[in-house]
Amino acid sequence: MNNDVAMNNGVVIVGAGHAGVQAAASLREGGYDGPVILVGDEAELPYHKPPLSKTFIKDAGAKPQPLRGEAFYTGNDIDLRPGIRVARIDLAGQRLELAGGGALPFDRLVLATGSRPRILPLPGGELAGVVSLRSLADARLIRELSADAEDVVIIGGGFIGLEIAATLGAAGRRVTVVEAVGRLLGRAVAPVIAAHVRARLEAAGVRVLTGATVERLEGEGGRVAAAVLSSGERLPAGMVVIGVGVVPNVELAEAAGLETANGIRVDAQMRTAAPQVLAIGDAVNYRHWFTGTDIRLESVQNATDQARLAARTILGHEDAYAAVPWFWSDIGDMKLQMVGLALGGDRHVVAGDAADNRFSVYHYAADRLIAIESVNRPADHMLGRKMLGAGFSPAPGVVTAGADALKAAFAEFQQGNPTAAAG
Repeated sequence: MNNDVAMNNGVVIVGAGHAGVQAAASLREGGYDGPVILVGDEAELPYHKPPLSKTFIKDAGAKPQPLRGEAFYTGNDIDLRPGIRVARIDLAGQRLELAGGGALPFDRLVLATGSRPRILPLPGGELAGVVSLRSLADARLIRELSADAEDVVIIGGGFIGLEIAATLGAAGRRVTVVEAVGRLLGRAVAPVIAAHVRARLEAAGVRVLTGATVERLEGEGGRVAAAVLSSGERLPAGMVVIGVGVVPNVELAEAAGLETANGIRVDAQMRTAAPQVLAIGDAVNYRHWFTGTDIRLESVQNATDQARLAARTILGHEDAYAAVPWFWSDIGDMKLQMVGLALGGDRHVVAGDAADNRFSVYHYAADRLIAIESVNRPADHMLGRKMLGAGFSPAPGVVTAGADALKAAFAEFQQGNPTAAAG
């Protein structure tokens, strides 16, 4: 290890989700031998979050999937401290003040504070049976409530809401999705994919209402009983799931005087305005290397890749963040996989057939390939990650010619550009 980064108080990581756990692991993998303290506000062993909206809520016997076993933390001398909430960051004193008393000094601080569900201020929102999904406790509550709820209303047509809708619909619940804008997945995928997802959900029995809003929730005996739309329609509901996006947890950083703007602002090495403090994951806003715009991404890939880079920064490297973003979502019988960012796209090309529930949409900005969105075409996704990482933009005609033509064109590009990154 570089002796320049040896520190008595070591590295304290706030947030024990995907980003925080990966940062701790990467520090050890990189040879850091100082103290590593991982603080989380949940009492659980850190766990995978994506399954919560799918297998976990439909199977009463399902258990959380740990990100790492307990032996990982003890074996790598990572001081995991669950169930602890940080009240304040004292930048001048380089220490954390803990809720309930006590302090934790640091030489380097990594903020992996994540995000939380956006609150929807609705009359009746305080009723029992009105829930959002972000944590294991939330998922347990949804699983418990859904066992007795024949009718479920989901407010919000994003990934989380639709994953829950498909899961509960397949389990026999009558599910209605209410989305305020004119289509599903408005910020996430192309209209052609959104329309496909809607059609398959409706074919599976899920009712989808777009361009509709919930005006209030009504209860009986303190529990939610119905959602009333602004049109006046009353939707019976034994449970209401609110999934209208998330907000970044920036309060600690903001109170400490760190710059925030739709997230904690960081440079290309994940450093905040205070060089001894880094930030990673859902709570971070940064200038994206590919789009040239300021962006905040909510994905496991972004969280873990930023964590790896933050560890390298602490270890004295100066790499810039240049990971190709990718995402996924499992909605019923549709595995959606996205790579790249379609912002600024001006045309797209479709490969495959939506009627087969297997197709991909290739997004271009002028002649530059900027993103690929796939439904049940994992090979397209994996090749797309390599192509975008290498900076290869196939002509649209090559895409429509089929997988073999696309692979051949990429192989030819690689032969002519041996130093191109392969993603």
